[in-house]
Amino acid sequence: GARHGSRRAAQFVGGAKAHGPVVRSHAFDLPKKIRALALRHALSSKARAGDLVVVDSLALPDAKTAALRASLGKIGLVNALVIGGPEVDGNFRLAARNIPNVDVLPNAGLNVYDVLRRRTLVLTKDAVEAINARFAEKEAA
Repeated sequence: GARHGSRRAAQFVGGAKAHGPVVRSHAFDLPKKIRALALRHALSSKARAGDLVVVDSLALPDAKTAALRASLGKIGLVNALVIGGPEVDGNFRLAARNIPNVDVLPNAGLNVYDVLRRRTLVLTKDAVEAINARFAEKEAA
């Protein structure tokens, strides 16, 4: 065994594989312009289908899931994505997190997958302004 190093080396019986598998990611990213175009199309398809709702604010006095579920049921929101502006109200976020098929995200979390996954898109006025600003700077550039 002189000058051979480890007994688990590739040249010994029971040793390692000489050129074994290498774990690596084969994923690829889409260009920013294509991702922005996809988001634009997803938002416009919701608007065209009439599945876009704009509300003033999402502030709740207390974080009660049953009360929020009842109020969402009255207006017919059973499968919805709620975009709550730059920062989502804490009570609303806590009340909505245990309601199935209702997702709550801030402006930064807006993405194509979640928009198309849910039937209705609910935006606050702050979120609408932020989305307009996000696409205005893309068009100006």
